[in-house]
Amino acid sequence: MSIPFMRRLRGWLFALLVLAAAGAAGFLTSRHEVVSDWSYLGRASIPPQTRAILAKANGPIDMVSYASPQGDLRESVARALKRYQQAKPDLHLSFVDPQKDPAAMRNLGITVDGELILHYRDREQRLDTLTERSLTDAFERLVRGNDRIVAFVTGDGERRADGDANADLGIFVQQLEHSGMRAVPLNFSQVTRVPEHTDLVVLAGPQAALSPGAVKALVDYVGGGGNLLWLADPGNQDPGLQPLADALGIRVLPGELVDASAAAGLKDPRMIVLGDYPPSDITRGFTLTTLFPEVAPLAEVNKSDWQIVPFLRSSAQASTQSVGAAQANALKGPLDFGFALSRLSPSPAKSEQRVVAIGNGDFLSNSYLGNGGNRALGERIFNWLLGDDALINMPPRGAPDRVLMISQGRLDALSITYILGMPLLLIIAGGLIAWRRRRA
Repeated sequence: MSIPFMRRLRGWLFALLVLAAAGAAGFLTSRHEVVSDWSYLGRASIPPQTRAILAKANGPIDMVSYASPQGDLRESVARALKRYQQAKPDLHLSFVDPQKDPAAMRNLGITVDGELILHYRDREQRLDTLTERSLTDAFERLVRGNDRIVAFVTGDGERRADGDANADLGIFVQQLEHSGMRAVPLNFSQVTRVPEHTDLVVLAGPQAALSPGAVKALVDYVGGGGNLLWLADPGNQDPGLQPLADALGIRVLPGELVDASAAAGLKDPRMIVLGDYPPSDITRGFTLTTLFPEVAPLAEVNKSDWQIVPFLRSSAQASTQSVGAAQANALKGPLDFGFALSRLSPSPAKSEQRVVAIGNGDFLSNSYLGNGGNRALGERIFNWLLGDDALINMPPRGAPDRVLMISQGRLDALSITYILGMPLLLIIAGGLIAWRRRRA
């Protein structure tokens, strides 16, 4: 056979192989779907927290979309939920035409075309806007169950749950409400005891002394099996709260923590930075760095029926000082400033009672919430106090920084490379190919 014929034969065989490969690829993709996310940290996939929440849902989740068949709304909804169904195969989606039975839609309260109702066991959640955040929050509320009532003590200068001042807790509490908690005020000038069906009481850094009636109400609440979060700030210890401390078997020590070794770059030794935590149910598997400004140390003072587990502890280089001055008899670290207390509940309605006491409230404030793992630690504390143990180890919320920081010199180099370098390389490659063809 001649050489030209062999070249043409090889060309035809190569073309046939390419067509066969394309046909095989088309055949396989029509019957098998393979999804791969190559984006940074998998940001194009559903968030790790959502995936973990779906894994905690033991049973199918039924989603009903009341979307009109006209237009492409149903297709958009199905496309948005497809990746969630890949993470949880028993997540079922069905559609109902809201125009077929308007009376039934009114009875259901359907007002938005495309509104979603999620069913899990005997629980239900509604969504009128379909976003990644709204879906994650809805799944978390389904797993959590009924809304948890969290009462924040007010009236004595406490950090406000709905406030936007630097020291308030508004941003964090707003997030809690998205995930199935309902914050309500608790003012003991208007009530004499903690209302029934309260799941958790938060006492966040009162600036003024509580009334004896308020202290008695808190002591009675704890004595009856109620869950409590006590955030105590240095310099604002109310002597009237001693009965509450006695009931818990702990004490807020005088002074505040300082740790010059951990304040590199912070310029304030009162900023306590933690990256390591004593073992506890709250901090198990938690590795994020947290920042605590102006911390009051705590101590266990007497044995009681409480099981007291420290979960926040300073370094060995820390010590105490009086608020605003040096302390003569300074305590040396390591010093605890966060306790998780638990015991068999005195209430027959609950099996276990839980309390958390922390010598700092600023770490959850609007000013410091975004530092490191402060938000994630706060979520763990609330989930543990409310008995939602399945949600404690959820991956933290948040997204990686998408801003590319680059110097002007590097930007100029990249511009020259793409504007001049790439075309030049293509010209050189084309010239080499033409030269080789002429030689052949």
